[in-house]
Amino acid sequence: MDAVIVGTGHTRFGKLDALSLEDLIQEAAREALADAGVGGSDVDGVWLGHFNSGLVPDGFCSSMILHADEGLRFKPAMRCENACASGSAALYAALDAVNSGRCRIALVVGVEKMTGLDTAGVTRALGGAAYQAEEADMSFPQIFAHFAQAYAEAYEDPGEAMARISVKNHANAMRNPLAHMRRLVEFDYCMAVSDKNPMIAPPLKLSDCSLITDGAAAVVVAHRSVLGQFKRAVGFRAAEMVSDFLPLSAKRPEKFEGPTMAVRRAYAQAGVGVDDIDLAEVHDCFTIAELLSVEALGLAAPGQGSAIVREGQTEREGRLPINLSGGLKAKGHPVGATGVSMHVLIARQLLGEAGEMQLERTPELGLCLNMGGGAVNSAVSILEPVKA
Repeated sequence: MDAVIVGTGHTRFGKLDALSLEDLIQEAAREALADAGVGGSDVDGVWLGHFNSGLVPDGFCSSMILHADEGLRFKPAMRCENACASGSAALYAALDAVNSGRCRIALVVGVEKMTGLDTAGVTRALGGAAYQAEEADMSFPQIFAHFAQAYAEAYEDPGEAMARISVKNHANAMRNPLAHMRRLVEFDYCMAVSDKNPMIAPPLKLSDCSLITDGAAAVVVAHRSVLGQFKRAVGFRAAEMVSDFLPLSAKRPEKFEGPTMAVRRAYAQAGVGVDDIDLAEVHDCFTIAELLSVEALGLAAPGQGSAIVREGQTEREGRLPINLSGGLKAKGHPVGATGVSMHVLIARQLLGEAGEMQLERTPELGLCLNMGGGAVNSAVSILEPVKA
């Protein structure tokens, strides 16, 4: 693959009242351009990942990126929407343009401004990613509760594993200065229903749900033919996207078929297996999604992921560290930004530039699993340093 990441940008994630959608887009874009050492005039195309669905009034926002650098004016800009995988959709569209040779340098930003609405408003907006003919009255916690219920019926109660995933990801976020929630949670707290940890959609409690967050992330992608002008780069060993049926009723949720298929195709494209991957960022919109991702990655057979989690194999010092950033659970989940954020943080790990999050041994291969809807769209990238 000819496309490589040569610059990254990432705002803080959180409730950022002082920053508008436009502010977030431009902050991330400017950082990525500066990191790559290029100006807007060097960029051939711009892509924005943004879900929106009524979260903010600005639906036509792709051109907001252009104000990040005056050299971007009159460059083609496009918004990509694919629910929670909108960021990866934008990135993959840019990869296609660069790999085809149509663009030499592309700028990709993922963004969401979510905290301007109350929880009920955000819940309604996110519900737009569900199958309205059958699921219009279901919230996304209810949709992923369906995954957890199906898992319990097919295999075993996932409650203990989900609690351990929450504890791990909050601990990881303590090392991430960009994370929304840098606060430890205890296993007993995550296991129990209480006033501070209410049941949201049985069996999912508040401690199983990702955060309503503002934030943006950006990457500059370049063709290998111009690699000589950049100081370091991260390449794609694989970039695979799979779309499954939209209705929950058309799938077997406990099988996590779409993400599993995307992972298998990515491994095949890269010529690697799970044992070759040094770290992963996966889409833990709800803790059950990370448990299912453990199995989709091939760390465990279907129904056996709880043991992997209990043994600490996905922790920082484990066999395959997952969500060193804190994941969506603690880093936060600004929907359109999430897929780009995953790529930024894996790229920084591969380049030894992840700060407090950095693994002691600089990894060689990192994996991103970004998912849209109820395992409807799955994007899996396998990244490697090509110039460090």
